[in-house]
Amino acid sequence: MTISNLIHEFCEHEIHFKGCSPASAQTAKCSISQLFRDLNLSSIDQVTPENTRHYFYMGRVKRNWSAATFRTHFMRLKVFFRYCMQRGLISENPVLGIELPKLPRQLPKCLKKAEINRLLEFVANYPYPSNFIRRRNEAIFATFLFTGVRRSELVNLHYTDLDFDRKVLLIRRGKGNKDRFIPLHPSLISKLRRYLEERHKLRKTCPELFTSAKRNTGFTIYGLKNMVDRLKKESGINFSLHKLRHSFARLMLEGGCDIYSLSKMMGHSDIKTTAIYLFASDEHLKEQMSKHPLANSENARWDF
Repeated sequence: MTISNLIHEFCEHEIHFKGCSPASAQTAKCSISQLFRDLNLSSIDQVTPENTRHYFYMGRVKRNWSAATFRTHFMRLKVFFRYCMQRGLISENPVLGIELPKLPRQLPKCLKKAEINRLLEFVANYPYPSNFIRRRNEAIFATFLFTGVRRSELVNLHYTDLDFDRKVLLIRRGKGNKDRFIPLHPSLISKLRRYLEERHKLRKTCPELFTSAKRNTGFTIYGLKNMVDRLKKESGINFSLHKLRHSFARLMLEGGCDIYSLSKMMGHSDIKTTAIYLFASDEHLKEQMSKHPLANSENARWDF
């Protein structure tokens, strides 16, 4: 069996039997193909712990992989080689002896409230070629900032995922192949309704919620990237869609949202992932410090 066929069968197995998304399978395919290409290997039995370790060494030293990139490639290859072992193609998993680099403890990068307000004002007043694009882009940015959805989750939203009566948004098959509901803020509902009015005027009937301006098809990741790149350059605000997600989490905590509810809204499988936003929010920490028992005791006695 050729390497390309083996990788294809692995990706099909991950999609149809493990519930992996096609996008995740495609990224795994890229990592696996890169290993065989860089090591100039033509068959699975040529893979050894030694040349696999060399591949990761070159990635870290020559390609300047970050610790996160190193770990991502490691996990993808670990799963692939485990599949090969189950099929009896190899006798051991060649990545298991490789030591993983420690991830730096970095705080999520968020926009300040003033930057968020300036960005929303810029998005609303930008000279778009049509009112449809204006309302759509306003609704997209509001959705990111009022729900914290991921980029892939936004483009996969369907018209029927909106429930204005219950005031909730359904995220279907988010990260980890899990569904979840996110409450809709009145400000977001208002922007979504204005967008839908423009959508109806143009007789858009595709199932996707956010659509292309020229075609009756869903807005794509590529189209979203082009929109962000253009607005980022024109506005002078250094933002990314993932930074908007981080900003949502920080704003929610500063507004008094409990960490368990925030974890559910963001679709985190482990509440520890959400807990890092507690340290990213200096306002939240300052508020907690105000709860010190001596905070309101000007003449407190320090005789513990």
